[in-house]
Amino acid sequence: MMYKILIIEDDAIIAKSIASYLEKWSFQVKIVEQFNQIMDEIVSFSPDLVLLDIHLPYYDGYYFCEEIRRVSKVPILFISSASDEMNIVMAINVGGDDFIQKPFKLMVLKAKIDALLRRVYDFQLNQTILMHKEVYFDTSKDSVSYCHQSLELTKNEARILYYLLDHKETIVTRDELMRFLWETEQFVDENTLSVNVNRLRSKLGSIGIVDFIQTKKGRGYMV
Repeated sequence: MMYKILIIEDDAIIAKSIASYLEKWSFQVKIVEQFNQIMDEIVSFSPDLVLLDIHLPYYDGYYFCEEIRRVSKVPILFISSASDEMNIVMAINVGGDDFIQKPFKLMVLKAKIDALLRRVYDFQLNQTILMHKEVYFDTSKDSVSYCHQSLELTKNEARILYYLLDHKETIVTRDELMRFLWETEQFVDENTLSVNVNRLRSKLGSIGIVDFIQTKKGRGYMV
């Protein structure tokens, strides 16, 4: 399968360098050139993955990430030199799936892209319903139901809940979760995992699922 990648990066040199490298690996790549038409590009190109910078003309990457999330679940990988903890937290909170700091090696970027594509699209092939303590999780819709209420999860949140439910009543270490989510812990900031877990807990709490994901201090998580 030839995956389509949309690059939203205002540095033309960086964008063209990324595009040239990814095209060698048989990706179909499109670079956004009109930054006031980003949403039009999302709709017309229908990418399988978006590379999104934070600092952009008109509005920043956080704004466009939220706009994309209103219409699409496409995986979003932030690429930015603004890599302090607050920017990483904001990127994940507005709907980003991963974050890579500039400057980066293109081979590292591709490794992240490959892992993100696998965990999003391979996961969709294994559709099932998991249940624990009256919490129902439909992996085909990334939705959780509890006491006649339901909510939809992001891909990362869905992956975390799937893994924990698949290992219910067993402690899952942070390293295990990171390997499952990103297929490596080498390029992953542990804070990224914490942000995703906390956001998942908050969403579950919004429909009354409280204390479902337990933290086992110094060991990991368990449901």
